[in-house]
Amino acid sequence: MSELEVVAESRCFDGRQITYKHRSAACACTMRFAVFLPPAAERGRVPAVYWLSGLTCTEENFSVKAGAQRYAAELGIALVIPDTSPRGVNIPGEDAQIDIGTGAGFYVNATQIPWAAHYKMYDYVRDELVAVVNQSLPIDPSRKSISGHSMGGHGALLIGTRNPEDYRSVSAFAPIAAASKSEWGQPALTAYLGADRTRWLDYDVSAVIRKQPSHHELLIDQGMADPFLERLRPADLKDACREAGQKLKYRERPGYDHGYYFVSTFIAEHLQFHAAALR
Repeated sequence: MSELEVVAESRCFDGRQITYKHRSAACACTMRFAVFLPPAAERGRVPAVYWLSGLTCTEENFSVKAGAQRYAAELGIALVIPDTSPRGVNIPGEDAQIDIGTGAGFYVNATQIPWAAHYKMYDYVRDELVAVVNQSLPIDPSRKSISGHSMGGHGALLIGTRNPEDYRSVSAFAPIAAASKSEWGQPALTAYLGADRTRWLDYDVSAVIRKQPSHHELLIDQGMADPFLERLRPADLKDACREAGQKLKYRERPGYDHGYYFVSTFIAEHLQFHAAALR
């Protein structure tokens, strides 16, 4: 397993905010991720919330904009924030549009050339990143939860519901709720998985829940002034949960849009939700 290299480190709420890079076997390139270690991590292993970010984001967006460290420090929870895709792997067109390529890994395992050589974000987040964190940082391997925003909300719900025994709790902000039907998801799934739409369903959280609901109660916040509601397709997820018997706490937030002002307003409630499950 590759060693971690510190890119940047700062003191933050008596804890440490650190950016790392390492050589990824899953993505066959150098990957970066950020970690907030609360003060409690100086005394022993702590639980972790894995946060998955949205389209165009890096590991910095949540770290800088969400204001989550204050609450994570109080709750004694680490935050682990991976980048959203491989970068600089010289795939033609990787920087041409926001919904395919750089910053748009969609948390799937690509099967189509040329993406398949590097775009294995599902395996990276579920397996490799967790193994690297558990080996190198004071994180309790038995206590982790997952959350995310937009494309990252899709990733968190997808990975959390497909691997329910690996996560204590699952939440999301404004997730892409039916990637196979979304104007954001369809171009990416075509590029990464091919034209056969039946293959897309393994990475469509609404389809996954209809097939095999999780024992978790999912927590989701959705801003009702979000300009991207048609692309997020929240009704598909609510219908899937109702039909499959999936427990869902779905909160509509009047006046809130899609951005990090929305996330930062309610991040404390999500971290408290996860903290209760991680005790």
